[in-house]
Amino acid sequence: MLADTDTSVRQTRITLFALILAMVLTRFHEIGHLLHLYDASMAVFFLGGLLLAKHRLFLAFVLLGITIDVTAISLRGESFFNSHCVTPSYGFLQVAYAVLWYSGRAVSHRLSTQMTSLLTVAVAGFLASSAAFIISNGSFYWLGGRYAEPHMAEYLARAWRWGPSYVMTATAYIGAGLLLWRIFGSHIARTQTAKA
Repeated sequence: MLADTDTSVRQTRITLFALILAMVLTRFHEIGHLLHLYDASMAVFFLGGLLLAKHRLFLAFVLLGITIDVTAISLRGESFFNSHCVTPSYGFLQVAYAVLWYSGRAVSHRLSTQMTSLLTVAVAGFLASSAAFIISNGSFYWLGGRYAEPHMAEYLARAWRWGPSYVMTATAYIGAGLLLWRIFGSHIARTQTAKA
């Protein structure tokens, strides 16, 4: 049983490190552009909920995201609260991340190395990413104070312009994460079977 616990702890640490690395490398826009990577934050929160689940880790990732935002904005010589992206709606971004994390957590019991399981989880990731986009983008549009006369037609046009790429990017990262987990998970299962 000790070997199983050691393997589980090692797998959790690797997952945690990989998700932190993905967030740091892609959320800092300067690094992401240099590496030609889109922001993986939405996928990180879904995969974190799916694979790590703990409430305190959700809070740690929220703090990591805020820290990265503050640092990136400061490095550009701007004040955090005067930045274009930071509006009264910024708190809703954390709500969007909670939707992703807890959606991942809700389907974690369905996760296995079977392709049907991975597809089910990926669909849940797509739906959670869609909901998170609506929350974050909608709150920025309606509550951010950046648009003089917000109205539904303009919002829908903007959402249609940005939404598909935003959601598909998150879904692609989720898919890549699931495939890596499948390869890694299969390796762990084979290793444990060989030791038994």
